[in-house]
Amino acid sequence: DVQLQASGGGLVQAGGSLKLSCAVSGFSFDDYGIGWFHQAPGKEREGISCISSSDGTTYYVDSVKGRFTITSDNAKSTVYLQMNSLEPEDTAVYYCAALYIGKCSSDFLYYDMDYWGKGTLVTVSS
Repeated sequence: DVQLQASGGGLVQAGGSLKLSCAVSGFSFDDYGIGWFHQAPGKEREGISCISSSDGTTYYVDSVKGRFTITSDNAKSTVYLQMNSLEPEDTAVYYCAALYIGKCSSDFLYYDMDYWGKGTLVTVSS
């Protein structure tokens, strides 16, 4: 059974930090690229970062570049998103998703993902 489970969300003040986790099971971790997406209230879901699980290649959209860091722990089949300097505009539900043989790049986040996890809510207060 394929599972992607996002966790680690919560309520933080502006300027604070959170670390999200995406635990993967049911498929070969090394055969997929993993992306993080968020959906803010009243807005469309948007891709923000990705990682190629096999070689560690990463990509970030400009709005999070320098503040967020994506990493993978292959032994644990888990991808993380370290979020620093959080802003109220970061308030959203955060999702992780997987793409078969996905090579992380600026194009990755625009492909249709093969698997989606349920989201975790991040709320940033001002």
